[in-house]
Amino acid sequence: MKTRESGMPPEEMWNDFFDAQAILKKLGLTSECGVVVEFGSGYGTFTIPAAQTVRGTVFALDIDPEMVMATKTKANALGLRNVEAIERDFVAQGTGLPDSSVDYAMLFNILHAEERDVLLHEAKRVLTEDGMLAVIHWDFDSSTPRGPRMEIRPRPEQCRTWVEQADFEVVQPGLVELPPYHYGFAFKQTR
Repeated sequence: MKTRESGMPPEEMWNDFFDAQAILKKLGLTSECGVVVEFGSGYGTFTIPAAQTVRGTVFALDIDPEMVMATKTKANALGLRNVEAIERDFVAQGTGLPDSSVDYAMLFNILHAEERDVLLHEAKRVLTEDGMLAVIHWDFDSSTPRGPRMEIRPRPEQCRTWVEQADFEVVQPGLVELPPYHYGFAFKQTR
């Protein structure tokens, strides 16, 4: 099941929106991290830098076979052996990963989904006790060149509240500005 308004812009445009390596660092991803999962990996914009950073496997999940192939192709071209790009409907089927098996989960530009509680529950299930959840979303600003329509686009405080209601706590400094068009948070479980 695709989430509402889940279409991707052209890759060149998309890549101009992010310094993925810097964003991952700001959101707490380090070389000490083991297993990573990205829910909706798209072109691999964050999967590839994550795989270049961590010592473990990065599971890149996407429902679109073209996105999965794009990520696999990039990983192979760079000689990355720690990327598992998988075509999967993680909303309907979950990630397929064991309980408490992931150190870092990425929910990037996806919490506008109607099924956000399903996504947050699945992230919580697969994360280790000390695992981190990183969230990025589009600024709540109608002048951004892409992003979900404003009626479903979450404000930063909404994202934070949803994730905290799923038994996560925000890692300080809290809201992280990610110019030009995004913001993010890093969370830890409250178990």
